[in-house]
Amino acid sequence: MRIMRERVWAAANVKLETVTIDTDTTVHTLYGKQMGGRKSYNPKNKGKKSYQPMLTFLAETREYIWGELRNGDRPSGQQVGDHIRKVCAALPPGVKQIFGRADSGFYCGEAVEAYEACKAHFVISARKTSRLVEQLRQAEWKSSKETDADEECEFTYQPDGWNKPYRFVALRYEKPPEEMDAKESEQYQLFETSQYTYRVFVTDMAEPIAFVVWFYSQRGGAENLIKEANNDAGLTAHPSGRFDVNGNHFQFAMLAYNLNCWLMLFNREPVADVAELRHTTLATARLRYLFVAAKIWRHAGRSGVSFGDHYEEKDVFHRLMERLRRIAVSTELYAPVMMPALR
Repeated sequence: MRIMRERVWAAANVKLETVTIDTDTTVHTLYGKQMGGRKSYNPKNKGKKSYQPMLTFLAETREYIWGELRNGDRPSGQQVGDHIRKVCAALPPGVKQIFGRADSGFYCGEAVEAYEACKAHFVISARKTSRLVEQLRQAEWKSSKETDADEECEFTYQPDGWNKPYRFVALRYEKPPEEMDAKESEQYQLFETSQYTYRVFVTDMAEPIAFVVWFYSQRGGAENLIKEANNDAGLTAHPSGRFDVNGNHFQFAMLAYNLNCWLMLFNREPVADVAELRHTTLATARLRYLFVAAKIWRHAGRSGVSFGDHYEEKDVFHRLMERLRRIAVSTELYAPVMMPALR
């Protein structure tokens, strides 16, 4: 897929120099006797065995960059670090600046070291620890006028086992009086004390707190991409009892997902700003471009396909096919078939 991505970017004239990588995990409940199944974190089907695949997507083009099928245990720090390094190595060579975002499942020193090794800027949601809560209590809080929180703060802190201190930014929300005595609980991106609910992030970015929080909040799109892969690409199907076979199926499913992303790069409107690039899901693309009424004919030693004159997407489909037919190998990669370049 790395080689295919480089060729697609060359032919589709994608010239991204700055990219954002979103890393996340998902839970696949197992209903058979597949190898590697574990009874671990599974909020929707507690007590059932599951896999916990790890995936990284490119926020700008919604492509799948790197991932692997994993057993149901939470990934270790070394596994997280190795994953991030492989993601950076899989990016096209034209990429010069990388930004990374990850939730609290990736909060560890190894993840930070991996981002730094890739020279990537990062924002990671922090996990609740007693030392971190103490830091939050001692921090100097001020009114947060540019976020939805009541107050905000930032401080430098070195968690246990980390090589050096890092910048932490935090938001806190005052709990209603009726919730003050509620049992402490851990939530997605949030954690609570008896008085407040917090959102805490570790980052190497120097921008204001409001920008860091806004930037991290954009990673919510990765969850939608995982849902698309699960529901439309068949990622949740694990057809074999053998772990290696299911791992191969995982990569084939994500290849199918990527083929749609790459097709949409060729089908895009002639825009140069990646912010204007719209994502078409795999299910929608199937309905618009694959499930097309047509007739295959053979005559005088020739074969062809005839489409109906009333096909609603006829013009868009022909534009896409013309672009694909113009792809030709140049000296090293493929010559671009689209203008202007997507940056």
